[in-house]
Amino acid sequence: MAVASGAMELVVAGGVESMSRVPMGADGGGQDGGNLRLRERVFQVPQGISADLVATLEGFSRAELDAVALRSQQNAAQAVAEDRFARSLFPVRDPHSGAVVLARDEFPRADTTAEGLAALKPSFVGLGEAIAGPNNETLDQLALRAYPQAGAIRHLHTAGNSSGIVDGAAAVVVASERYVRHRGVKPRARIRAMATIGSEPVIMLTAPAPASQKALRLAGMQASDIDLWEINEAFAGVVLQTMRELNLDPARVNVNGGAIALGHPLGATGAMLLGTALDELERSGKQTALITMCIGGGQGIATIIERV
Repeated sequence: MAVASGAMELVVAGGVESMSRVPMGADGGGQDGGNLRLRERVFQVPQGISADLVATLEGFSRAELDAVALRSQQNAAQAVAEDRFARSLFPVRDPHSGAVVLARDEFPRADTTAEGLAALKPSFVGLGEAIAGPNNETLDQLALRAYPQAGAIRHLHTAGNSSGIVDGAAAVVVASERYVRHRGVKPRARIRAMATIGSEPVIMLTAPAPASQKALRLAGMQASDIDLWEINEAFAGVVLQTMRELNLDPARVNVNGGAIALGHPLGATGAMLLGTALDELERSGKQTALITMCIGGGQGIATIIERV
């Protein structure tokens, strides 16, 4: 936004997350940051409850969610085997000896099977039963207060079909056209459009589809014009819901795996997905990619890039 507005010419954007050292919820603020005024109006629930609510409302089965997870693991395993991430990975070195201590992601599980995924227990049953509301309501009851049509929340997301809690860091360099022209640098891609939206904050995970639709409108494009889609795999239900809303071809979605296989280091994931999409455009010779993410509280973002 700063570059597009002319306020900045060259920006290094990205983030880092050490979830092994600073776990989710470490700030103690909860989903709404401890905002009591907001809590009086909208009592938000944790994302795991929202993910299961999405799956319930959409009628997704456990088998469908696990199929997304299995495909993510298989695609990531193939990408690792073929060194598709090599251009964007940097090794972690011992600061004293300089020896490489980590050269590739540890999280992917190439040996994942449908049977192994099916054996995992749902992750958010206990959380849904936790008392959290002002009237001694459970978190499931609070979610159902906003979505009574669900009847009861079916807890279907597991550690296997949800994003991995990992450490990570990533960055991208964004420059204005003026900077590129005057400096004579060679860009890898250009941003065709970017859009953010705010959607309903209780369910909170359904924003990628409308954010993508907005970005497509801004770019004068249709969903069918996009060669590759990177839909952040926060939960398998998010990917399925977005694909259903946009009528996407699964063969174009997360072709090198996603956060279920590779992990979701929160502050780094956006830059990671941009890099993953761009590397794959160059490898495959394709032209356009759309990268989209759900964000806590009902936010959503989508960016369309074009290889140059």
